[in-house]
Amino acid sequence: MKILALDSTAGPASAAILEDGKLLGEYFINTRQTHSQTLLPMVESVLQCTGSTLEEIGLFAVSAGPGSFTGVRIGVACIKGLAFPKDTLCAGVSTLEAMAYNLVDREGILCAVMDARCGQVYNALFAADGKKLTRITEDRALAAEELAQECKKYEQPIFLVGDGAELCYNKDSFQQLNVELPPQPLRYQRAWGVALAAGKAYQEGKAVVPAQLAPVYLRLPQAERELKKRLEQKKEMEDKK
Repeated sequence: MKILALDSTAGPASAAILEDGKLLGEYFINTRQTHSQTLLPMVESVLQCTGSTLEEIGLFAVSAGPGSFTGVRIGVACIKGLAFPKDTLCAGVSTLEAMAYNLVDREGILCAVMDARCGQVYNALFAADGKKLTRITEDRALAAEELAQECKKYEQPIFLVGDGAELCYNKDSFQQLNVELPPQPLRYQRAWGVALAAGKAYQEGKAVVPAQLAPVYLRLPQAERELKKRLEQKKEMEDKK
């Protein structure tokens, strides 16, 4: 089965096609161009270069979050649009799990981390034995210092992966741990990792029809957070009257 996968959850963007676990082709850019302008041309290029057609795709995959709210929505919308004509099954996977597949050949703890701003990081921890991943924690948003404290209990090497990896690595709290910062090409989320995670989801019966595919946010978008804050302040003022 061929899997077409996309990632647009942060600055980089990528599109890949896997067939029965083999990477046929991948298009990756890290120029911070607008994903709404680059994703479909990348899809067209990777299809053409691998001699594939949309009709041959058995599963459409996308990193459904966490990540940039706009980037996540663009990726999910793009995959839904590609899958709708034939109602092809889709798999929305965790961005953090997908990026952990970059280091699946390592042995130790994989600390997938993305800069969530506001003093927090999106994070999930995985155990890698050189062949497969085992999830240790669910995806969450927490302070980098809190994550460092949690990682102290692990004696195995800790590999940082994700666009927040360097941010954490440079903190004193992480320098005290047995942490490694892999080369840059292995740190960023890639569509091929999305495809690998999607293949696993498909085998577990977690694929959905396009209409059911939806983004997964760990925090409310900024506009909703600000609205919630204003409503709470308004309620406090009314209660004081």
